[in-house]
Amino acid sequence: MEQPNISVGIILNEKEINFELYGNFIVRGNKKIINGKFTAKIMNDALEITGDEFNVKNKNEIYIEPQDIKSCSFLLKSVTIGIQFHWEQKENQVFSGALKLLKEDDHIIAINVVPIETYLASVISSEMSATSSIQLLKAHSIISRSWLLAQIEKKNEITEQEKKYSSKVETENELIRWYDREDHTLFDVCADDHCQRYQGVTKAFTTAVKNAINETYGLVLFYNEKICDTRFSKACGGITESFENVWEPIKHEYLTSVIDYKFEPENFDLDLTNENAARKWIKGNPHAFCNTKDEKILSQVLVQFDQKTIDFFRWKVEYSQKELSELIKTKSGIDFGEILDLVPIQRGHSGRLIKLKIIGTKKILTIGKELEIRRTLSPTHLYSSAFFVEHNDVKNNIPQRFNFYGAGWGHGVGLCQIGAAVMAEMGYSFDEILLHYFKNSIIKKIY
Repeated sequence: MEQPNISVGIILNEKEINFELYGNFIVRGNKKIINGKFTAKIMNDALEITGDEFNVKNKNEIYIEPQDIKSCSFLLKSVTIGIQFHWEQKENQVFSGALKLLKEDDHIIAINVVPIETYLASVISSEMSATSSIQLLKAHSIISRSWLLAQIEKKNEITEQEKKYSSKVETENELIRWYDREDHTLFDVCADDHCQRYQGVTKAFTTAVKNAINETYGLVLFYNEKICDTRFSKACGGITESFENVWEPIKHEYLTSVIDYKFEPENFDLDLTNENAARKWIKGNPHAFCNTKDEKILSQVLVQFDQKTIDFFRWKVEYSQKELSELIKTKSGIDFGEILDLVPIQRGHSGRLIKLKIIGTKKILTIGKELEIRRTLSPTHLYSSAFFVEHNDVKNNIPQRFNFYGAGWGHGVGLCQIGAAVMAEMGYSFDEILLHYFKNSIIKKIY
């Protein structure tokens, strides 16, 4: 197997895209060498790009490729990052490789086609600081490579077998939905947190990042002769979650729940599917690799806009009745009336809620899985679904205030980034870190 090229969705829904080409590029099907500033628009139901003394049209696709991938690059203006998260913002970003522009209905999609190892160098520098410890960078290189290749394998299987893939179960009383990369059909992965952060060559690549990529070249995690679907999140909160509780109901033996420490914490019932045990855990302060406030370690994992988040291991959010009821109505599109209760129906092994019943004066509905819950109960996303709610100032059986007490940041499946950073600082090697979070897996070179 040779290093493959992959397609990454960068801009997904714009009427107009402005970009610049640095070096010599050629539009596939057109021999003229082009560079400089260009604008892509939809004109007369066709995709069109215009620049100085250059114009080209195509019904659905324009593919722009560099003559030399090492010396050429292109800039996309106003790329949205952190979509629907509290750090959402726009950046101008520079990429290597080819630029594919697609017309979909009345908007344009910009896709970067790039070799996987080039992609990985950006992911490692975008997901965390490029100055992180070499063991952490190596571990993340392997899981990012494994995850990507596993997604491509899965996409090919679904296409070849003509499977009907569904990520939603809906009845009159229940809405269970999970969000995965199957949402993307026109490219392999997107460039945002929905998949893996990828910001081209905009982020500085350090010698450490280059070494981590080179020294793990072609290495992936395997289980039962198949590439592992290696997930990761910022902070598990002390115990990682199982795959099937967050995404499709398929169990992966290497993505089971793991205690994020050298030994089990004392004085806790670790069956966090039990409500009382989960509440005690969330209110507690157990030993865990990711339970740290060490700024040196956190700066390795939390890039600048992430560092606005301080209380990630244990956190608290407060809402008034008006704030919560209006928020749920806005995010769900359902008028529940006044909110009477938020009832935990099912929890996973990390205490994360899989199903939550919203009881309002006008509507009762159970929602899940974890990201659907987080999106419904926050203007952006709650840090995690490992939380419980206390009602305060109850008047006429209607709570006037709600206090959310929570644990962790993200879905909690697979590698805990902050926990892994702590392990690296403690002297664990990249393979020890990987085998801590991905039990029963092996490391294997495939190209």
